[in-house]
Amino acid sequence: MLETTPSQSAMRELLGQSLFEVWQALCSAIDQAYEMERVWNTGGKNWTYEYKYRRGGKTLCCLYAKSACIGLMVIFGREERAKFEGIRATLSPAVCRRYEEAQTYHDGKWVMFEPADTSEFDDYMKLLAIKRKPNRK
Repeated sequence: MLETTPSQSAMRELLGQSLFEVWQALCSAIDQAYEMERVWNTGGKNWTYEYKYRRGGKTLCCLYAKSACIGLMVIFGREERAKFEGIRATLSPAVCRRYEEAQTYHDGKWVMFEPADTSEFDDYMKLLAIKRKPNRK
């Protein structure tokens, strides 16, 4: 866990202005739909920061940041993978391809998206709704 939350200016410097705006838009979209605990961590060996959305000990998703790159990790358990198949036709080919290419582990399918703009956000919100129904009106 990080001792201090990275400042807006530190995030802008890390990501660059355009990706920083994408980061803010993604956080805003999630915050509007979900009342969640939000935790900053170091990003391990591949990322500078991890920003985790959790509630009741369950993780909804994690956002990752490193120089000029954003990641959105969503982990789908067995039942959630079945629900994904149910909405597949409503998702973009790029999102479906990323899902197909993701590694499946014993605890689920770990799907990492690397948004460069906001074009796939509607799909991301559909994927998050598989994990947990939005709890904000």
